Amino acid sequence: SFPHLALGALLLLGLALSVLAPAYMPFSLALSVAAFFATLRGITGISALLLQAGLAGKDLCKPDQPRIPEAVGVIVGAVYLVTMFLYIPFHFRSYVFAEDFPHNKFVEFICAILSICCMIFLGFADDVLNLKWRHKLWLPTMSTLPLLMVYMVNFGSTTVSVPLMLRPFLSRSIDLGPLFYVYMGMLAVFCTNAINILAGVNGVEVGQSVMIGLSILLHNTIQILLGNAWHQDHELSAQIMLPFVAVSCALLLHNWYPARVFVGDTYCYFAGMTFAVVGILGHVSKTMLLFFLPQVFNFVYSVPQLFRIIPCPRHRMPKFNADTGLLEMSMTVIPKQNISLLQSFIVKTLRTLKLAHVKEDNDAFTMNNMTLLNFVLMVCGPLHEKTLSSRVMLLQVRLPFLFLSKTVPLLSHLSVVVGLLSGAGQRCCLYHPLRASHFVL
Repeated sequence: SFPHLALGALLLLGLALSVLAPAYMPFSLALSVAAFFATLRGITGISALLLQAGLAGKDLCKPDQPRIPEAVGVIVGAVYLVTMFLYIPFHFRSYVFAEDFPHNKFVEFICAILSICCMIFLGFADDVLNLKWRHKLWLPTMSTLPLLMVYMVNFGSTTVSVPLMLRPFLSRSIDLGPLFYVYMGMLAVFCTNAINILAGVNGVEVGQSVMIGLSILLHNTIQILLGNAWHQDHELSAQIMLPFVAVSCALLLHNWYPARVFVGDTYCYFAGMTFAVVGILGHVSKTMLLFFLPQVFNFVYSVPQLFRIIPCPRHRMPKFNADTGLLEMSMTVIPKQNISLLQSFIVKTLRTLKLAHVKEDNDAFTMNNMTLLNFVLMVCGPLHEKTLSSRVMLLQVRLPFLFLSKTVPLLSHLSVVVGLLSGAGQRCCLYHPLRASHFVL
């Protein structure tokens, strides 16, 4: 199953990193294995407590709609924090009585944990209090300020490399100045919310996080193997990401179809801030966006509903058909009586480009809710919940690899292997007029 494949990939990458960086990574791998088993046990123990506290929700994509404990991400985040607390003394063990203690590296670890801890608190508060969106936007920004200060003091570079296709028109690099810090702050806000809005079926929230985490670890491994000049930053990235993927794999075993727990907003914000921390402190903030390509598509596709231009229901998840046992597109209705010019333009544009399923009658337009999950269902037709989750996971790994393979040739071969393994027995042609290509799912 997908959770076991992800766990196997994590172990392989952990062993590879332990060989390439033997000073720190073996202990990080050992702690990550311990964190995996601690999370498995912790989830089992906390589930009953969450049900007693009323932190539970209905699984709307099941015939009997069972009540399942929510906010389980709080135990996952707690185990991760304890793991990092135990790792930091080991990492700096050789500097305890030294005069040249690396305070800059120590502050990076502390600020990383501080930012992640703040987002775990926000996520749990959201699960309990159901915070408004305005709170979810400015709190991640505040949580990122310590990271940006550490980046400015320890590194300070605001120069970015220009993509190859734009270099004939621009230079090889551009100094963005203060705009670079604005970009990194916005990256943190995007990461913490992007995973939260791509949700609704078993395993998607934690599954996409595991795939992004494994992609980052693979990128770190390749860069260390190639002798990248910034290998210490990639080692720091791996040290933060390895225990995260370990605790996430434990959660995935409980959350994959059929889910026994819900991850809650706690996990989504915890995962998003962990990725933002790695992007900022690991100096891979631009590469991080490539790993978030499905989330970027989901956000851009969802903008008309997120900003209430198109009617947005409380739940945009796919609709469960009890007769077939399959998931279908959920729909929203736009009455013609009060339709604005902007709404009419959006609906007609999406219909022309075949980016939405639109039905029109005398009274209203009816179209699918604008999420990546509904888009996949529009292209592939009704799917079983487990199949839908698996295909979204494949998109999560294929899209970034297609772009990264242009700069790292080794990734192009790995992308083909991943596609063949993941697509065995399943084919779905995700095609639309803007892209004359297809992805094997």
